[in-house]
Amino acid sequence: MRGHKLFIGEKLRVLREEHRLTQARFAERLGISTSYLNQLENNQRHATATVLMGLAEHFSVDIASLSRQDSDRLLATLTEVFADPLFKDKTPSSRELRLASQNSPAVAMALVTLHQSLRRAHDQLAELDNTITRAGVIVQATSYEQVRDYFHFNNNYVHELDLAAESLSESLFDSSASDRDQLLMQHLKATHKVSIGIDLSNNEIIRTYDPETRQLHLNRRHPASTRAFQMAHQIALLEQSDTMDALIAKASFGNEEANKVCRIGLANYFAGALLMPYTRFQKSARELRHDLVDMADRFQTSLEQVSHRLSTLQRPGLPGVPIFFARLDRAGNITKRHSATKLQFARFGSACPLWNAHRAFETPGRIIRQLAETPDGVQYLCLACTVDKPTGGFKDPTQQYALALGCEYRFKDEFVYSDNFAGQPLENFEPIGISCRICEREHCIQRALPPLKRGLTIDLNSRELMPYSLDE
Repeated sequence: MRGHKLFIGEKLRVLREEHRLTQARFAERLGISTSYLNQLENNQRHATATVLMGLAEHFSVDIASLSRQDSDRLLATLTEVFADPLFKDKTPSSRELRLASQNSPAVAMALVTLHQSLRRAHDQLAELDNTITRAGVIVQATSYEQVRDYFHFNNNYVHELDLAAESLSESLFDSSASDRDQLLMQHLKATHKVSIGIDLSNNEIIRTYDPETRQLHLNRRHPASTRAFQMAHQIALLEQSDTMDALIAKASFGNEEANKVCRIGLANYFAGALLMPYTRFQKSARELRHDLVDMADRFQTSLEQVSHRLSTLQRPGLPGVPIFFARLDRAGNITKRHSATKLQFARFGSACPLWNAHRAFETPGRIIRQLAETPDGVQYLCLACTVDKPTGGFKDPTQQYALALGCEYRFKDEFVYSDNFAGQPLENFEPIGISCRICEREHCIQRALPPLKRGLTIDLNSRELMPYSLDE
């Protein structure tokens, strides 16, 4: 354990409270003194092997789940917060930020939320005129932003729904599930008396359900993978309502709009887990070496559904390869973002223009690859491809997105896409960042904005590719 001490005070406290045990009783179960437990819960002492084994033996805790991944995720967000010029000359050290994310995650999250509100207020004030500003517009996180953060800080994995979906999948489908759509229809009919009609042709409607007549109508113009997903989504709404109620209540969004957005997100999560059950999907991912096309064919799903599901494989005790996933439109807007890796997406501003996700639109229909390195020295295998979603005839618009996903390069052997990348020298890793606003790279010809924490040196008598250089 030398050099990698594990401080798990917050997790110990939550575990003890979940079992409704006093410190004395909890310490007794672990075979340690009450004073020692008190020190552990306040992160004054690190967890020893004896403590970890006691947790595994008496409370069925997966030791691997006590890793620093959650605090690292929060640490990355805190670091971005303190890159704001607002904190100039008052930026905590990296050690202080790590201690805050480990010892007081609730306080750290409150600070992140406060900073997000401040940034949104600043952006609003920059765009709105004085009249609207004087009217007292209240700026707060949108419902979608609140729900996005909920999934982000839960590592995009919802244990209760994942287990329930896998159990139902095992009872409904065989290994091939060649008649999957019929089985879903039969389950809805037999269990919930819901009849299915594949009869919609309105280009803007994918699914509509009438609770009174218990009729579910699906759009016949959409592919079978979309229709199956929508049936699975409806099953989630009908069968997992109580579980979703409890999850939403625990999230404490504070408004009904966010609650509804979260319910949709949770139902979508269940749908993906039902069509791609965890154990079989993870086994297939390793067997097929994460070949997206082969996996989509095996599970009768789309590339987007496969890519999204891969980013959720973080079950305690049975984790998959940590993967990041994002969906972008042509303007660079990130409409979906999930990451089980250290790579986090910018919360404000645009993504790095050197990221291959932007180049996917240049080669539609192909999966392109990139070896990339972030400023912290972590190297990644990045994949990107475009997906088209036609909604109607020749005159109707077609939705087009770029899907981006990848993993740390150390997991390259798990991916078929790395075969002729093995052994590449370090200089072949392209430098990318999170966003120009917080990227510290000094020599980047694609820089759109100077970093917030660096001063500028501007030479009136000389002009290079960049109109300024960065102060030390």
